[in-house]
Amino acid sequence: MHTRTNAANRIDRLPISRFHKTTMVALAFTYFFEFADINTFAITAPVIREQWGASVNHVAYVTSLSFVGMFIGSIVAGGLADRLGRKRTLVATTVWFSVWSFATIFAWDIFSMGLFRVMTSAGLSAMTVVAVVYINELFPKAVRGKYQAYVIMIGICGTPATNLIASFVVPINEWSWRLVYLWGSLGVLFLFFVRKLAESPQWLESRGRHDEADAVLRDMEAQAVAQHGALPDAAVPVETGPATRAGLAMLKDKKFLYPTLLLSVLWITQTIGFFGFSSWAPTLLAAEGISVEDSIFFVALTTVGAPLGSFLAAQVTDRFERKWCLVVFALVIAGSGLLYGLTFTPVLIVVFGFLVNLFERGYTALAYAYSPELYDTKGRSLGTSISYGLGRLSNAVGPLIIAGLYSGHGYQTVFYFIAGTWVVGAVALAIFGPATRRARLAAAASAASAPEVDASR
Repeated sequence: MHTRTNAANRIDRLPISRFHKTTMVALAFTYFFEFADINTFAITAPVIREQWGASVNHVAYVTSLSFVGMFIGSIVAGGLADRLGRKRTLVATTVWFSVWSFATIFAWDIFSMGLFRVMTSAGLSAMTVVAVVYINELFPKAVRGKYQAYVIMIGICGTPATNLIASFVVPINEWSWRLVYLWGSLGVLFLFFVRKLAESPQWLESRGRHDEADAVLRDMEAQAVAQHGALPDAAVPVETGPATRAGLAMLKDKKFLYPTLLLSVLWITQTIGFFGFSSWAPTLLAAEGISVEDSIFFVALTTVGAPLGSFLAAQVTDRFERKWCLVVFALVIAGSGLLYGLTFTPVLIVVFGFLVNLFERGYTALAYAYSPELYDTKGRSLGTSISYGLGRLSNAVGPLIIAGLYSGHGYQTVFYFIAGTWVVGAVALAIFGPATRRARLAAAASAASAPEVDASR
């Protein structure tokens, strides 16, 4: 029986093989419908206001409650992923958000809509947390940022696809907006990919299930050898004590607490900054006199920048220090978002909105790669879930602040606030963010210098 499996080092020296590509496609699929579903309420809110007589404050409350659901989903998912495994939790959370998105088709008033969106949002956030950790633990350290970004690049196409579909579907008749939620529920088709996915060997190893971890690793190595030939030998394993379970007691550990606080600031500013923009742009444009159809169409055009942003992130994430990429992206978003709020010229609305979506989605892809790197296997799921969840929880008050600013001080004040949140996040990362590139380069150098061996060793 194996006493250790050296999972991280064995994965880090692997070339990208069919195993990784299959995993990437499966995760991109579920991300596609996560991104498709996350803005469905923002898209349909202008029509719902007309049909149900809902106010801007009603929209704010539903949006706020959705982020409470995201917080709960993140925290629960972090615990489940540590207890049940990354793969099983990924499947469960994807099914959960798909089922509740389908239920939203039958919402009958703003209160039932709020309930269904809370339940859907819990699953969306939970799936994201688990997928981020899953990618981190299955891809080699030297290139995982790039492939994280590629997964997001494919998945993020769900946002413009949904917006474009909605721009044609919503105006058909008075009930056709409900089809947007049917579209969001198609993430359940992810179940067709499940048999092709493996459990994270790093998670199995952390639970003391060394034989199972070794079986997964041998399969990954065999596929790599079949495609690329002999593999470099893995780095020498570091001796560890018996497997332990993660828990909230880890908050007493400075090595866990420090990155969790920093990442909480990162995700709080990202959440308020991005969702303050994307969730409110259609409603605020319509409230300022632009037709509902035009506001939805303008926003749909701006979201075309989203997959390009993830592609941009893929080009820079492993070449440069991730924290400085995040800082630069945040500052560009702040400037572009502010300029968006200062114009009512359709062309400029689309241009500045396009830039916000491009750099924000790039920022998110970078942050998904950066966040889990600050933890070891034991703390990775919990730390990622707490910081990501607190970010989502912060936007329970974000929409209320935005509604208050809009009602009390006007349209442009909202965008001053949104830009300010991005600047705060950039400053925090610049001052306190740990650098991670040196560790990635060391892993790549170690793999390159190791002798080649057959995977059956």
